[in-house]
Amino acid sequence: MARHCGAMATRIQARLSTVCSSRWLQDWHLSLGLSGARLTHAGAAERLQREYDAVVIGAGHNGLVAAAYLQQAGVRTAVLEKRHVLGGAAVTEEIVPGFKFSRASYLLSLLRPQIYAELELQRHGLRVLPRDPYSFTPLLEDRSPPRSLLLGHNMAQNQQQIAQFSQKDAQAYPEYEAFMGGMVSALDPLLDSPPLDTAALGKGSLLQKLRNLRALWPLLQAGLTLGQQLPRYYEVLTAPISKILDQWFESEPLKATLATDAVIGAMTSPYTPGSGYVLLHHVMGELEGRRGAWGYVAGGMGALSQAIAHAATARGAHIFAEKAVCHVLLGRDGRAQGVALQDGTEVRSKLVLSNASPQITFLELIPQKQLPKDFVQRIRQVDTRSPVTKINVAVDQLPSFLAAPNARDGQPLPHHQCSIHLNCENTHLLHQAFTEATHGHPSNRPMIELCIPSALDPGLAPQGCHVVSLFTQYTPSVLADGQSWDEQARNAYADRVFNCIEDYAPGFKASVIGRDILTPPDLERIFGLPGGNIFHGGMSLDQLYFARPAPSYSGYRSPIPGLYLCGSGAHPGGGVMGAAGRNAAQVALKDFRSL
Repeated sequence: MARHCGAMATRIQARLSTVCSSRWLQDWHLSLGLSGARLTHAGAAERLQREYDAVVIGAGHNGLVAAAYLQQAGVRTAVLEKRHVLGGAAVTEEIVPGFKFSRASYLLSLLRPQIYAELELQRHGLRVLPRDPYSFTPLLEDRSPPRSLLLGHNMAQNQQQIAQFSQKDAQAYPEYEAFMGGMVSALDPLLDSPPLDTAALGKGSLLQKLRNLRALWPLLQAGLTLGQQLPRYYEVLTAPISKILDQWFESEPLKATLATDAVIGAMTSPYTPGSGYVLLHHVMGELEGRRGAWGYVAGGMGALSQAIAHAATARGAHIFAEKAVCHVLLGRDGRAQGVALQDGTEVRSKLVLSNASPQITFLELIPQKQLPKDFVQRIRQVDTRSPVTKINVAVDQLPSFLAAPNARDGQPLPHHQCSIHLNCENTHLLHQAFTEATHGHPSNRPMIELCIPSALDPGLAPQGCHVVSLFTQYTPSVLADGQSWDEQARNAYADRVFNCIEDYAPGFKASVIGRDILTPPDLERIFGLPGGNIFHGGMSLDQLYFARPAPSYSGYRSPIPGLYLCGSGAHPGGGVMGAAGRNAAQVALKDFRSL
């Protein structure tokens, strides 16, 4: 099979250099998308109407979820997407001919189980490929072969793996998992309802005040579930994750592996206070009933967005690509009345839901004079720093790690389906990589999460070849000394990442056919992620729950009546979760019925 892919690679390399920059590739790459036509369940095209009950700005997964729920309730809904492909960051794009990449988001776990069931996503084509094992951390060390840490859903096997480094840690691991699971169970209900509106508690009649008190229930339920463990759980939310992990474990490879979930996508170090919440955020999901499991979407992440889109259109929603919104239409009373497109078209509606970031929604689509000054200041002050550079790579053979060499037949081994953690021998390495980025320099030894979805989904690449996703950090959005992320800087960083991988898996660089490099500015330019931040804003405690995106506006409503925020910049935050879209639709629907 490697020979078959080698022939394919030769043909491809005749069309592009071994190193492909993302800016050049975007001029010709193939994508799974639409071209200005309505996506219907039957596949027919239909023109955009001039009036709907609701318009959703942006066809990211949250916007598509919101549209499906609104349309299901009888609210005539249109979704307008500026790109040629649906899904926002959850897209599949054929960047190198024959290789289909989950270009931005690349794993699934956090999508709320209610959305799976209520939108019948499996019936609409969604197929998820669970991973077991799911985590592989090979080490660089002076022994042959080097050791590695392989974690999966079998606790006894996990303990056997951890015991290579510490018998004490192996014994503590089940208790740690149970402890974290208890906290996740307590916080889980908070994801599926708007944050408590403290201002509304004292407003209205006595009956209205009593009704408003019902919003306290998710918080009370969380407190009751945490019970006597509340002080310990409070520490997890507020302390550096390094402190929490030090209380449980002594072996650095285990602590560094677990710490990656606390810093991934965040401009934070394991030593940053509050980094524990980001870890919780990433273990809150479930896959096919298994808590904390992550998997690949068959066909790439775009297949998830397509399934949600089909669920929406099956209910009657209209979805259009290549329809860029330039501003929200406002009436004389200051209420949202629809949107204007870049081509001059106006689409009227009673509700407008924005799946764009808070920065785009309130700083670009709305005249500043229409918003409270303190609100605008809050939006400007949201921390959107991003450490992430995503590199998508086409290779002609599987990486063969020194710690786990490939089989002779070249077929994927269990560890190939995992999130493979490189430069994660200890938490100090992660902190050092973070520190370099805070001074404006890309990390010398970046934290790398390497995934090979084609190990479970071979249809993503030509026979014998594979697609590799590299989620790397830390790379600052703004470089030191006035440097820019030009082609030279982009390729220099990618070369550094590839050199690191080569240390763990010799021969990796020679296997590369093409690559797509997405630095923080690229992620902002292509996907509308502010500062390149995959969460639409940091997931620190000062930017969550009551304060997301700003105090007094955490319940999806905005200072503009009829305008709602339904993307990752709203509660409960980022990740392919869908909760913000579902929750915002419910709030907007309640208001719509009172119009």
